[in-house]
Amino acid sequence: MISFSNVSKQYGGQILFVDASFHLGTGEKVGLVGPNGAGKSTIFRLITGEEHPDDGMVDRPKRLSLGYFRQDVGDLKGRSVLAETLSGAGEAGALGEELAKLEHKLGDPGDEDMNTLVERFGEVQARYQELGGYDLEARAQAILAGLGFAPELIAGDVGALSGGWKMRVALAQILLARPDVLLLDEPTNYLDIESIIWLEAFLKDYPGAVLMTCHDRDVMNRVVAKIVEIDAGDIKSYSGDYEFYEQQRALASAQQQAQYERQQAMLAKEEAFIARFKARASHAAQVQSRVKKLEKIEKVEPPRRIIEKTFDFKKAQRSGDDVIKVEKVGKQYGSRVIHDELSLLVRRNERWAVMGENGAGKTTLLKMMAGVTSPDAGSVTVGASVTMGYFAQHQLEQLDASRTVIEELVAHSPTTNLGTLRSLAGAFGFHGDDHEKPIKVLSGGEKARLALAKILFDAPNLLVLDEPTNHLDLVTKRALVKALSEYEGTIVFVSHDRAFLRAIATRVIELAPGVRPHVYGGPYDEYVAATGREAPGMRQAS
Repeated sequence: MISFSNVSKQYGGQILFVDASFHLGTGEKVGLVGPNGAGKSTIFRLITGEEHPDDGMVDRPKRLSLGYFRQDVGDLKGRSVLAETLSGAGEAGALGEELAKLEHKLGDPGDEDMNTLVERFGEVQARYQELGGYDLEARAQAILAGLGFAPELIAGDVGALSGGWKMRVALAQILLARPDVLLLDEPTNYLDIESIIWLEAFLKDYPGAVLMTCHDRDVMNRVVAKIVEIDAGDIKSYSGDYEFYEQQRALASAQQQAQYERQQAMLAKEEAFIARFKARASHAAQVQSRVKKLEKIEKVEPPRRIIEKTFDFKKAQRSGDDVIKVEKVGKQYGSRVIHDELSLLVRRNERWAVMGENGAGKTTLLKMMAGVTSPDAGSVTVGASVTMGYFAQHQLEQLDASRTVIEELVAHSPTTNLGTLRSLAGAFGFHGDDHEKPIKVLSGGEKARLALAKILFDAPNLLVLDEPTNHLDLVTKRALVKALSEYEGTIVFVSHDRAFLRAIATRVIELAPGVRPHVYGGPYDEYVAATGREAPGMRQAS
């Protein structure tokens, strides 16, 4: 259906692909992977025709419909959420809008010819029905509900939404349009766990083809059946899910390493012979023969390795046994009760995952634990010798926009040597020239990584983390999981990443509006087994 044949592409001196080829077949679900800057977004733009290859060919049928979800949405405003979603539904959406206008004109034709209006209304109505337009609103409602929109939000002004919720509207538009091919660039970035699980089920059952980048390991494992990897100008395809790709990549890398080492040993032996006997006339023929042999040998390259990000964090000081005590806490905003007589005891070295649907009070609980918000009733007591590190999205605004990445780290810890701080930056995805990036030009995800790096570097013995994995790629997430697994302290966190939940949580508390919190005294997998679901507000894909 879509074929890349010997495609080459570069920007200035940066080469993205050289003679790269791959194929996206009808109905295929494919994951696109590669380090930042490898060219994943360029692949999408080459498919849409926004860019063209320097060499080679990108072939796709002329009548193929594409839906491209990207991380930059326009300034959505002036419509309800439902109307904005319907407006993006391709031809059916446009016809629906025209039908509404024609109906209005038929009621008050003014100077327009009634026969012409009736004739056009009949044409538009027939095509609208043919495209399933009369089911469009119901499907839009179902998609928006799956993506976490409450009824009052669906009816509300799209312009009043935050950037993250506008991203959900943009995603809903594309899913509603049902194109032949979905191009999805990090569709889970702004979704809660319930919406991610809904999207996962939707994409698994989607009849069209899907090409996606995604930082959620579970989604990649459950949706895609093929991985296309971009690495150092080369594109390789692996049949299977993300876990299978990792295994095959590791196996191929090990085999290539073994070939490389065998060849290096042989070359060293031959070069030693040449060096030893090149001055002896009696061995001249043998030396010349071996020199020619070495010149003809095709050299085996060492395998390219994914750079694993690691950082040895300072050891946290020991806290008292009772780390945080939440006693009969009440909290409400206006007439809306968030928490009512909530009690919880967090003990040293426990790792609590806080779960609950949107509006259940997860972030509010973390804010009260961190002292950012005070309870209306009851108390939150931090234990003896507790030093806290609190990560939340609002902290991104506290970064000094006039500094570079490395200057911000130096200002945070002026007595630490520069090499250590550069290693810290690298562990959180800032490499080489990225160290000198001004904070004012960083994306939201980059700012989040920088704020998280500062907190973890201080080695507090209590970490309160609200969505710490947002915008982190799979390699950086793996480094964070490794660091937190070795962390000798207590963690209370909210996360929508199931791999992260499985790796970190040793206790789960589930919050729900108007219901007593339910505590599960084991890891996330035990919570799933006990409840029969991966998240509190599971939604059915439709």
